[in-house]
Amino acid sequence: MAYESQKMLTPGDLLDDKGQLAQCGYATSLVKEYDRSKIKAGKLRIKEWDYYCITGKECVLCLTIADNSYMSLDSISLLFPDKHTQIQKSMMDLMTLGRVGLPASSKQGDVKVQKKGYTLSFLNDGTKRVLDVHLDDFNGGRPLTAHVELTDEPRDSMVIATPFTGHPRHFYYNQKINCLRASGDVSFGGETYTFSPETDMAVLDWGRGVWTYSNTWYWGSLSTVCDGKAVGLNLGYGFGDTSAATENMLFVDGVAHKLEHVTFEIPKNAAGSDDFMKPWRIHDNDGRLDLTFEPVLDRTDCTSVLVIESDQHQVFGYMTGVAVTDEGEEIRIDHALGFAEKVKNRW
Repeated sequence: MAYESQKMLTPGDLLDDKGQLAQCGYATSLVKEYDRSKIKAGKLRIKEWDYYCITGKECVLCLTIADNSYMSLDSISLLFPDKHTQIQKSMMDLMTLGRVGLPASSKQGDVKVQKKGYTLSFLNDGTKRVLDVHLDDFNGGRPLTAHVELTDEPRDSMVIATPFTGHPRHFYYNQKINCLRASGDVSFGGETYTFSPETDMAVLDWGRGVWTYSNTWYWGSLSTVCDGKAVGLNLGYGFGDTSAATENMLFVDGVAHKLEHVTFEIPKNAAGSDDFMKPWRIHDNDGRLDLTFEPVLDRTDCTSVLVIESDQHQVFGYMTGVAVTDEGEEIRIDHALGFAEKVKNRW
């Protein structure tokens, strides 16, 4: 099913000579060429990141290398959703202004951060992604080491070029690659946890753009196996002008099926605030997606430093329900581990 309101991106430069998006819309591969030197907005507004979330049977490993211009962020999280426990460590550096050197494309390129006490590297030769981590002190003086290889990149991914209303030189260019097959292990606290490509998968969130100061986004992701098929979901909304396209897609054995608008129904507590740990409902406007999301762990991070504020709730839990392909096939999802988040930033 195609939606006339959603525009497909065509190959070419991402930005025009004015530093504005040459085209707004979505694609299933990285068809637009990102060139940081063409950005005409203030240098402190540029934000670039690579984020990987590897979901295994025993644990979840989340890795981030980000350059937000006025600061960089390197982050490692080890989560045990069924045990309701998590450990996270983040390191920052000021006024990096692009010196972290994140690649201009997700197709190939390396980034490596090596500083006192830790090394974090993402290597990509165009065929295989290799993620390596070592921290001397991850928690309680105990080191963490991880080596993960991601292969079998699916044919399709979610790509979107989003403008921000009233800010013509602001934009977000984003790719989400679901269902990358993961192998390797992570060692911490005398235990080693193994990732197996037959059952364990990863998602890449590759983001490049110029962001407005205040925004709120919702994002949900699932990479799993259902009845022998690799099934992925990328769901999100809340930031920028998505009238040209939304980022909502279902993936079945590497083939994308475009959804239109989705809603995250997050329960409220007695005070009227979000109650993230009660079951959510996630659904679309066209009857093609209806999920119950049962949270088991809220990976929360709240920061307030001078004019910078961030309230992040990345909630891990189990999704159950139905998603429908463009051809009308019903994909049954039964208690599959994924995450859904709500993030408020003033940055």
